[in-house]
Amino acid sequence: MAIDQRSALNCMKKNDLEFYDLSAEQWWNQDSKIYALHHLNKPRFEFFDRYVSDWQNLNVLDVGCGGGFSCEFMAARQAVVSGMDQSQKCIDAAQKHAATNGFAINYCCAMAEEMPYADHTFDVVVCVDVLEHVENVYCVLSEISRILKPNGLFFFDTINRNFKSKLVMIWLMENILGEIQKGVHDWNKFITLDELHELLHKTGFGQVDIKGFDLFGDAFRLNLASYLNYKKTGLPNVAINDDTSINYIGKATKRMLEP
Repeated sequence: MAIDQRSALNCMKKNDLEFYDLSAEQWWNQDSKIYALHHLNKPRFEFFDRYVSDWQNLNVLDVGCGGGFSCEFMAARQAVVSGMDQSQKCIDAAQKHAATNGFAINYCCAMAEEMPYADHTFDVVVCVDVLEHVENVYCVLSEISRILKPNGLFFFDTINRNFKSKLVMIWLMENILGEIQKGVHDWNKFITLDELHELLHKTGFGQVDIKGFDLFGDAFRLNLASYLNYKKTGLPNVAINDDTSINYIGKATKRMLEP
């Protein structure tokens, strides 16, 4: 039995996106673990608001929208919102919650590598907690560039790939503390800043601005007081700073079309 258990652990699926299907029905349950993602909207959009002074009537898309946290946040600001996700169960949960709360959001189930939108459709594309999960980052960024209008804004966050991120995001957060479901991440799919800068340049983006997106303050050294407060309140103490060693957040602008 012990050998079988070790074998199962060693063969545990990485980047297991089935977790999102299994979490779909609990997405908006404030007592569920997935609901912690809802609290990241406020610090994320404090960063995004540096570049968008008014969201009203902007045509925006959330790539990898899950059950709709960011979509509803933007809809509440009177943006014209679309959301897409590879999980039909998440899309069903998002549609149900939006209808219950009176939000007219256009949801669809699709893969980020092949988006069902026309060229130059959106003013803004948001893609958070997603790039580290996709099969082909270059293809996804190419699609985002295609569907953005010239000078359109791309907002994102993702996870750096280094020893520190493996220690914190995989070993500590997944395996020890259990704050993240085991197997959700594959460290090999995390993206270094140099890699992302190169891919953004190749796919038609410029004016890139990246900051640290520190989920527990002070780059998780570990800031024990912040972590204990999170366990008590469910509210992460997020800091936007210059430490991009683990999580980072950013903005890029689609370059103007060549004359």
